[in-house]
Amino acid sequence: MTFYSLTFLAFSMSTDAFAASVSKGALLTRPSIARAVRTGLLFGIIEALTPLIGWCLGITASQWVMQWDHWIAFTLLAVLGGRMVYTSLRQVTRPDPDTDAATSPSSTSLIQLVLTAIATSIDALVVGVSLAFADVNIIHACLAIGFSTALMVMIGTLLGQRLGGLFGRRAEMLGGVILIAIGLSILIDHLSA
Repeated sequence: MTFYSLTFLAFSMSTDAFAASVSKGALLTRPSIARAVRTGLLFGIIEALTPLIGWCLGITASQWVMQWDHWIAFTLLAVLGGRMVYTSLRQVTRPDPDTDAATSPSSTSLIQLVLTAIATSIDALVVGVSLAFADVNIIHACLAIGFSTALMVMIGTLLGQRLGGLFGRRAEMLGGVILIAIGLSILIDHLSA
């Protein structure tokens, strides 16, 4: 995986956490830098650990699926990316309070933040499984995903009041499109080799 692919992957993994942090920031009267940093670090650490867990699961299964690894990586990334695009389009056309409640914290409690961070990192777990079938250094990938998520959550928390619901879902759509493109890149690289 090239540096640019890894960078795009890392930032696409942070889009749902960014959307959640924008929602959280919109609820705060005056988000402080210290709060944004704490929230960003929490999300970043959880988002960095989940692809490692997925990668371990994928490595365990890789010996049985070596002939199909590129198709598995492509399918997982395409389905996940398609789901992100679908969810963002559905939210734009018809807001669903139940879905928003699952991705945007209504409270600033630590438990609520941890649950939100875990909910927004499930996609990174799936990506970690697909990375087990790609030529990638998982430590670099986890660090890149964790760093980009921490950065995006800090920015989202601080800009939440200004950005509100305007930008969050569009970021998720862009992240989904990027995941589909990375899946296609893995498939094309394997088929052309």
